[in-house]
Amino acid sequence: MSQAPPLEPRFYELGELLEAYANAGFMFTDTVETPGPGLASYLRIAARDPARAVTAVRQIDELLSVGLFSEEIADDVEDLPHIRPPMGTSVEDCLRIARGHLNRFLEDPSRVPQVNPQNAWEWNERFPQLSQFLGAYLHRNYSEFYATPEDAIDDYVVDHDPEVRAQAAQEITELLTMVSSDQELHTATTALGLDLLPPDGMSLRQWLELMRQKVTDGDQPSDA
Repeated sequence: MSQAPPLEPRFYELGELLEAYANAGFMFTDTVETPGPGLASYLRIAARDPARAVTAVRQIDELLSVGLFSEEIADDVEDLPHIRPPMGTSVEDCLRIARGHLNRFLEDPSRVPQVNPQNAWEWNERFPQLSQFLGAYLHRNYSEFYATPEDAIDDYVVDHDPEVRAQAAQEITELLTMVSSDQELHTATTALGLDLLPPDGMSLRQWLELMRQKVTDGDQPSDA
């Protein structure tokens, strides 16, 4: 008999929201009028999938109804990123402010200004399949597993179904369209897990275009 898949953490989407704060300095900096950088980052991602914000509000309400320091949820809360509130306020106060911004966002998600991701969390949330590709196959320790970066790319092609590779290729296209400068492209790909220089004579943009072609075509592994 196959085992049941592991259950998601009780506050899984709240955890993602708090990760956005963690990548913006581990501080709640929202005011009632204006979201801080962490919440603004989350809202830009949620604008592409507002159901995430619905879940985040529900989970904030659940946590607040039980109480942050309740023994019932102690283990669940311990696993969440620990974000510091400003002096004189509590985490619960900060979550209530965040909930207010989330509820206003849900009234009209189109009001969120769309700018390029501002931190590593946001880049990875915006391009999840590309993050998995670059971070798992082209990280700084790739040479422990592969002789060349080309071998790593070939292995990704072999390991993943066409649908997954098509999504990664689409995300490469979106990234190259979104980012115009070489510096921002370097920032983005580093955040997504790429920790190698392009091959000699090739720019980062050209290398990404070559990766897109390989994952789209499903090339067979290169000869040694």
